[in-house]
Amino acid sequence: MTDQTAGRLESPDDVALADKMKASRDRIVAELGKVIVGQHEVVDQVLLTLFVGGNSLIVGVPGLAKTLLVRTMADVLDLKFARIQFTPDLMPSDITGTDIIQDDPQTGKRHMVFSPGPVFTNILLADEINRTPPKTQAALLEAMQEHRVTIQGRTYRLDEPFFVFATQNPIELEGTYPLPEAQLDRFMFHIVIEHPPEHEELEVLRTTTAIQDPRLAHAVTGPELLAFQDLVRKVPVSEAVMRYVLTLVRTSRRGSQGAPEFIEKWVSYGASVRAAQYLVLGAKARALVNGRYHVSFDDIRALAHPVLRHRVLTNFHAESEGVTADQIIDQLLEVVSVPRSGM
Repeated sequence: MTDQTAGRLESPDDVALADKMKASRDRIVAELGKVIVGQHEVVDQVLLTLFVGGNSLIVGVPGLAKTLLVRTMADVLDLKFARIQFTPDLMPSDITGTDIIQDDPQTGKRHMVFSPGPVFTNILLADEINRTPPKTQAALLEAMQEHRVTIQGRTYRLDEPFFVFATQNPIELEGTYPLPEAQLDRFMFHIVIEHPPEHEELEVLRTTTAIQDPRLAHAVTGPELLAFQDLVRKVPVSEAVMRYVLTLVRTSRRGSQGAPEFIEKWVSYGASVRAAQYLVLGAKARALVNGRYHVSFDDIRALAHPVLRHRVLTNFHAESEGVTADQIIDQLLEVVSVPRSGM
């Protein structure tokens, strides 16, 4: 998309669908609020993942409702949900499924039958994904990218919509297997979930120690979600915003033209092309749920941290000085100025 007219929401049907998407987002948030206290930014990023059709990595210490959030989201959307607890002995076939020998009661003969694994769902929670070896982690790659799995030379399509939400514990790293850069890049967002402020934590304490029987209404259907994903791609983006995204991503790379000193000093590898794609797509979805039909620079800046923090890889110098990817992104947003012209 290279000009402001590309993908313009000129159709009355598209405008009506955009209004429906915003209203649906509000209904989903209201239903989640019956179970999840606070965590508004986390909820927003999870919803943007759904509206774009991506996958996200959720990182936080135990007890912050990572699993509860994803499971409740599936309930509100009335989608099939599956959870895999990743462990060192988990095998790829435990995720994708395998062929098994079965007797045919009609003929008495034996034949191979495919037994689907938990990946055949709509929302898959990959719990503590870094606790299983790379070979098993890689079993998710084809499913996340292509929405299909290949077993014994045969390809099986996954039901749509399909999302993967993976979780990690950032403090207990003994016996873990860090995700390879290629797999990290498949995740749209790296969502950080932190301890809530005191008043919200008090509310969590009240609600979770009393009788709970929330009645969740189904806010959106699967086909509606797929329609929203198509609509997101029609949102126009100006040339100025596109170039701003590209400059942000390219400036994050060592050796690139105009790379600032702190990038050369602290960054091992910068953001990929996929980072730029997800910045634009996420910003489009953010614009729609905020009632706008075009992307602004603020949409891009608001999503820079969750899109870039797992793609801007720090080196030894950064680690020895205690510099984090988020701090580097802060500086990146300062040095890459917003153009005065454009949206």
